[in-house]
Amino acid sequence: MEKRVYTSSEEETEACGRELAGELGPGSVVALYGDLGAGKTAFVRGLAQGLDIRESVSSPTFTIVNEYPGSIPLFHFDMYRLQDEQELFDIGWEDYLDRNGICALEWSERVEGAIGPEAVRVTIRRLDDTHREIVISRKEGDAC
Repeated sequence: MEKRVYTSSEEETEACGRELAGELGPGSVVALYGDLGAGKTAFVRGLAQGLDIRESVSSPTFTIVNEYPGSIPLFHFDMYRLQDEQELFDIGWEDYLDRNGICALEWSERVEGAIGPEAVRVTIRRLDDTHREIVISRKEGDAC
């Protein structure tokens, strides 16, 4: 199943993330794909807003993962500095999956082998300075 959305501002990209948050449950994985500056962090900010997380969301580039507590916690990963999925397992990937939060991974292509087929995949493509194409795909029949 695939959904395609076009946005023309950072706020609209966040709104797309907010909408998706309402469709996710504990244990969900959101794998984000897109070039530098595409809007992955803006999308995750929207996810956090949709989960009623009030804390400011920023890219975890240097910490690898930022944790945001809420009724459903959000674990925001940035895989850019990792070489492969083994490094993700080394930092406790399976422990995060067991914590019944939502795991959102930027630069997912670097750890594709660790992401299961049930993950929601979000590809954000920069069309120009303000416009984005967002493709959200998931397995057929998947509720989240």
